[in-house]
Amino acid sequence: MLRSGPDRPMSLPAADDPQALRRVLVAYVREVAAAVGVSPECTSCEVADTVTAYVALNGRSPRFPGRDLMLLWNAGQGWTLSVETVPAEPAVVVARLRGEVTPEPARVRRFVAELLSMPDETGGIPARAVLDHGELRRRLEATATSS
Repeated sequence: MLRSGPDRPMSLPAADDPQALRRVLVAYVREVAAAVGVSPECTSCEVADTVTAYVALNGRSPRFPGRDLMLLWNAGQGWTLSVETVPAEPAVVVARLRGEVTPEPARVRRFVAELLSMPDETGGIPARAVLDHGELRRRLEATATSS
């Protein structure tokens, strides 16, 4: 069961409800944002044909002077650390967090800290199978309750 605030359980509707998935995703992304030291206002989430999230980061990498960094998340690939780009510019992926698609927020924090302290780290970018929305919601709930 997802915890919405200190020890307040929140029940969710059926797995195929996009609003339920969005609520769980927003809660998870806010936990990640808090873990990496940014406010919820620095995040956004979308549940449509794709399920994605964005977290603006405070830190910068010496490899990309003058450029802001961001965390991007999608249901197929999990978290990536990327360089902020303008709309016409192709995405610049610095590294992808390996392992679980919905890792604990503390793991995302360590990933970001490691990359900011080791600017030459590029990490591999393996492909993953895309999860259906019900399975994704279950994984997000499990991650949120274990935090």
